[in-house]
Amino acid sequence: MEKKVVLITGGSSGLGKSIGTFLKDKGYTVYGTSRNPENVAGSPFPLIKLDVRDAESIKAAVADLIQLEGRVDVLINNAGVGITGPLEEIPASEIKNNFETNLFGPIEVMKAVLPHMRSQKFGLIINVTSIAGYMGLPYRSVYSASKGALELITEALRMEVKGFGITITNIAPGDFATNIADRRYHAPLVKGSAYEESYGRTLQMMNEHVTSGSNPDEMAEAVYAIMKDPNPKVHYKVGAFMQKFSIVLKRVLPDKVYEKLLMNHYKL
Repeated sequence: MEKKVVLITGGSSGLGKSIGTFLKDKGYTVYGTSRNPENVAGSPFPLIKLDVRDAESIKAAVADLIQLEGRVDVLINNAGVGITGPLEEIPASEIKNNFETNLFGPIEVMKAVLPHMRSQKFGLIINVTSIAGYMGLPYRSVYSASKGALELITEALRMEVKGFGITITNIAPGDFATNIADRRYHAPLVKGSAYEESYGRTLQMMNEHVTSGSNPDEMAEAVYAIMKDPNPKVHYKVGAFMQKFSIVLKRVLPDKVYEKLLMNHYKL
């Protein structure tokens, strides 16, 4: 696998940059993407211009990579954005933008690379989702929904393309120490809003979780392990024990009991 060509969306910062750097050091041919690669200084691997919200941009980026390398063996669908806020107060435009970035964009990137992978009778697609996609979290409803939808898309598409020698899997990170909180859309705290107190408290807690999150290299190592596995699983989770265990609890506990645990955790 060391000579395979890897494309990482959102490779200019955060988890994407960490994963790309790790794989490059392992000998892979790595390309990242960025909406404005000319503004990114010091990237350890080449960046191709790509905006996951623009289908033509996606097609052009994949065509550029094929022209450069003649193939694309591994796609890591990493580009994504956070969003927080009371659902009632999040503008519809921001909800649409989040789904364009976290769901529709990754779908279009997969559609762009699949014909090439099918022709070479090999391909691996790793969709970066989120542990938040396994449950509806207060004030993260849109983010949970967009990432959860990508999990289900992966499950279905994996079966559709298996016969072509293509494998698709999900990897769901918990909180990692990256700059995602800086790039997340925060619905503003509205003075006098019915949600002002509880949303403000929850928002502070979410930001603290990211600040004290795991080392991004753990995610890079997990991605590398998937790439070395000849038969990857459908789902992977990476993060703190309790974050991963929360998924297990959701499966075994009655819905109202699990809801009560979440509300206690967020002090709602």
